[in-house]
Amino acid sequence: MNNLLSESIQQITGQLKNWRRDFHHFAESGWFEFRTATIVAEELHRLGYSLKMGQEVIKADARMGLPSAQALQDQEQRAIKQGALTAWLPHFSGGFTGIVATLDTGKPGPTLAFRVDMDALDQNEEQTPAHRPYADGFSSCNAHMMHACGHDGHTAIGLGLANVLKKHESQLIGKIKLIFQPAEEGTRGAKSMVEAGVVDDVDCFIAIHIGLGVPQGELACGSDNFLATSKIDVTYCGVASHAGGKPEEGKNALLAAAQAALGLYAIPHHSKGSSRINVGVLQAGIGRNVIPDHALMKVETRGETNEINEFVYNQALNIIAGAAKMQGVEYKLELMGAAQSSQPSPRWVDFIYQQARQYVPELSSVVRSRKQPAGSEDATYFMERVKENGGQATYLIFGSELSAGHHNERFDFDENVMTTAVKTLATIAFHLSDFEG
Repeated sequence: MNNLLSESIQQITGQLKNWRRDFHHFAESGWFEFRTATIVAEELHRLGYSLKMGQEVIKADARMGLPSAQALQDQEQRAIKQGALTAWLPHFSGGFTGIVATLDTGKPGPTLAFRVDMDALDQNEEQTPAHRPYADGFSSCNAHMMHACGHDGHTAIGLGLANVLKKHESQLIGKIKLIFQPAEEGTRGAKSMVEAGVVDDVDCFIAIHIGLGVPQGELACGSDNFLATSKIDVTYCGVASHAGGKPEEGKNALLAAAQAALGLYAIPHHSKGSSRINVGVLQAGIGRNVIPDHALMKVETRGETNEINEFVYNQALNIIAGAAKMQGVEYKLELMGAAQSSQPSPRWVDFIYQQARQYVPELSSVVRSRKQPAGSEDATYFMERVKENGGQATYLIFGSELSAGHHNERFDFDENVMTTAVKTLATIAFHLSDFEG
């Protein structure tokens, strides 16, 4: 089987690169993945997968950080001009850009789910000959949208895996679900898919990422260093007034935001683990002689555990409210994104470790876990739901050489990692009957 698998993957190596470069060129950020989703849906349909899309797999009121209706409409029209397959667009209109493809083998066995993300970042890409995507003609053509984290590669890996699994369907058991998630950046999309129930029947779950500081050729079978996070936008609303003539009539929204920002950084650390808080944006005021009546502050909290993040978050809410009261202004708060902390399932990690070492010689190193710089990932929502239901879950990282760090305008990766990832994930699926969960 290993030789047949290698041959099948070799046959799609060129297509993996084509998919990845196409998605990279037409980068689409969170909830705007209209063109990407239609291409993914078309390929999965061609292969014969059973598809659920849009509002079938995304709970509308659980979405976070959703752009305006006008922005969604504008980006859908942009996608059409750039080659979105219009037959599929009604499923995704309004930003419901998620897909779940199911392969039912008809044989008894567990349900195995793989999650890949599809969205780009809200940043501009380097446009110089020193940057390979530009030199080779596939850098992003969309302003302020760039695949600077590798999700273009993840989507390609998902499609490659779909091809290989379908071709060798007779070697599989149970059900395979391929989850194509929108809006991972900003940790906005997974919760809405979880609340739509897409993993409620899943026994074994895997999310993937490439890069993340893991050395070229290495597989980390159970990354466990993701911090729980909450991302909030705070708007203070005061009363404008002439700063010289009638200062007593004004209510200073800028001052409330500034006092809140300083107070947030005074939140104490927690004895049970690390925590973070950051005020990344503070915008206010229209002129030097006007009491500012409006201020926007963008904040994120993080914690090593859900408990620690909740502590920081609740402290932040008190400070935000207190600053408003001090200045006599109103405020509103909007949750823009969130993720949990989650520990991989040890037996599942060990099984993947053994399979990768035995059947994927392309990997130069396989480790059970590797501590990476602490960020956040909303795949943890999927992981926690599967584990709550008695299943197994983990997060795999495939090491790759990078031209620059994640979220950098010069980000690029070694495309050979995609074939290694497809082979590893397919190997896990083909040997699932050996797992004693």
